[in-house]
Amino acid sequence: MADLGAYLDKRDFGATPEPQANGTPSALGLRYSMQNHDATRLHWDLRLEWDGVLLSWAVTRGPSLDPADKRLAVRTEDHPLSYLTFEGTIPKGHYGAGTVMLWDLGWWQPLEPAARGLAKGHLKFRLHGRRMTGDWNLIRMARRDKRDNWLLVKIDDEAAGQRDPVARYRTSVASGRSFAAIRADKAACPP
Repeated sequence: MADLGAYLDKRDFGATPEPQANGTPSALGLRYSMQNHDATRLHWDLRLEWDGVLLSWAVTRGPSLDPADKRLAVRTEDHPLSYLTFEGTIPKGHYGAGTVMLWDLGWWQPLEPAARGLAKGHLKFRLHGRRMTGDWNLIRMARRDKRDNWLLVKIDDEAAGQRDPVARYRTSVASGRSFAAIRADKAACPP
């Protein structure tokens, strides 16, 4: 099982609403989520359930459905399974300060053995989300600094080329709230 030490060391759970407990692995399949994080820089956090944790990448400009777009995805610390559906505001002065929106939720499946793909730096997978579907690649780039940089690339399939999901989806997939409503901890406005 992967280690949550880095996640736990970076957080003060008396001051942040982020989950501390790990949660329970799914018996039905590998879960996936993507959270839109309005922090120092707006980005999307890709979370893939694997080996008892959520493998995590910060996708700097969000996912693209254009196979020609290669989006930077910086590998971050593993997160607990209970983070899968986290939505809320991390207070100023704390690691990751800003508002977190649950942007997509679903399942993922490796298209090749995941452990091998992670080790070699090329993970091929399929998403079955409410907003994101189809086949994707995560490809590790050569390391030039302390960051573990990957590229998130859409495979040319039926989901490719559809309307830009970053521009299309501006509210939570779970609560229907905007960033402002999450920050104010208000319920979504009725349609």
